[in-house]
Amino acid sequence: MAKLSSTELLDAFKEMTLLELSDFVKQFEETFEVTAAAPVAVAAAPAAGGGGGGAEAAAEQDEFDVILESAGDKKIQVIKEVRGLTSLGLKEAKDLVDNAPKPVLEKVAKDAAEKAKAALEGAGATVTVK
Repeated sequence: MAKLSSTELLDAFKEMTLLELSDFVKQFEETFEVTAAAPVAVAAAPAAGGGGGGAEAAAEQDEFDVILESAGDKKIQVIKEVRGLTSLGLKEAKDLVDNAPKPVLEKVAKDAAEKAKAALEGAGATVTVK
């Protein structure tokens, strides 16, 4: 099977209905054991921000940043985990790891942040969640 470029993939997605695209996303999530949770967290942010004062928002934080502090001894494993957690290519993931501390994921749900932290720490990295 020939590899499709990003432009070709986008053109194919433009031709799909919302239901077809939704089914595709579900199949993609099941196949690669990932979730498309980031768009949900972004959509929830305005609702949470419009409800109350700053003290309430700080007490009920629902968006977290996963920050890579250092790669540790197993840099290649950390790069692989970064690639698995993000849509970055090899060069971009390597640059992120080389220039730590850097955010790996931003504004994600707590469970996604904890899973990412566990995966990166399992690969030997030092990670903080804010």
